[in-house]
Amino acid sequence: MRISQKGLYALQALTVLAKHYPDDVVKTRDIAKEEQLPEKFLEAILRDLKRARFVNSIRGAGGGYQLKRAPEKIFLGEVIRRIDGPLAPFEDAESLRKRVKSGDRQRALFRVLLDVRDAAARILDGTSLADICR
Repeated sequence: MRISQKGLYALQALTVLAKHYPDDVVKTRDIAKEEQLPEKFLEAILRDLKRARFVNSIRGAGGGYQLKRAPEKIFLGEVIRRIDGPLAPFEDAESLRKRVKSGDRQRALFRVLLDVRDAAARILDGTSLADICR
């Protein structure tokens, strides 16, 4: 599993929005300043997060972004999968499972990789934005 810079920035932006949930709308420049992120890159990430239905955008002078769901209902694993793809360190989980079940002489290696993926998924799918903010 690899989390890209984009994925990390997405998690940082969502954490800021979680701290302001449900009352405040936060401007892109305020998120960028608070987290020391490049504003133009952050704008693109927030658009992606909007398309993925993690955030809402509000237009106008008082506009910005806010979470679409409560922080307790947004888990790190789902964000990472949307931004960076599967959590598996090699292929996806289903492909790893097939290799483990096959007669492949390297199936013990694939079992370890699947265990790594499963452990990471358990942690990331069990950790919400609310948990990070505590």
